[in-house]
Amino acid sequence: MKETLSPKERTILFDLAHESITHAVNGKTAPSVDTSTLSERLRQQGASFVTLLGPHGELRGCIGTVEAHTSLAQDVQRNAKGSALRDPRFPPVGPDELDGLKIELSILTPPQPLDFDGPDDLLSRIRPGVDGLIIEKNRHRSTLLPSVWEKVPDPVEFMTILCRKAGLPRDEWRRPGMTVLVYQAEKVGED
Repeated sequence: MKETLSPKERTILFDLAHESITHAVNGKTAPSVDTSTLSERLRQQGASFVTLLGPHGELRGCIGTVEAHTSLAQDVQRNAKGSALRDPRFPPVGPDELDGLKIELSILTPPQPLDFDGPDDLLSRIRPGVDGLIIEKNRHRSTLLPSVWEKVPDPVEFMTILCRKAGLPRDEWRRPGMTVLVYQAEKVGED
């Protein structure tokens, strides 16, 4: 796991996420991120997920990237907007919801291939509560963040959900030919 974010870096990322969401929900474009004023960590390429929770802790949106393509600051800004407007499971967040939203950020490590020999070996190699997983088979792909283990602690159920999310049969993970990648995430919640 890479070094953790400093309190100042966390504040900057939350400010960028809030600003991006507020502008997007109100039909405006958020200001561009001036990366020259940021720390090296926030300027480096990074991958993130931005999760929005409603006033009662219910999921309201979650969008992210698993592979870094831009600076971490820009990735958080883009994913915050996406969480508010483009999560296909929910209608776009409305201006009247802004005060009740809670933001969680997950800063991801680069995904690494997981070598395994069959379904039992796979289950023995994944680390519940630690690893996020990406599965790929043919043109199907899905991921679940490490934080999902809090609600789905059973590895068999975790793999089943990943398969269904990818549009595959629920037990496809038991068959040959699936690629599995693991990553970890620094989860940062609003205080």
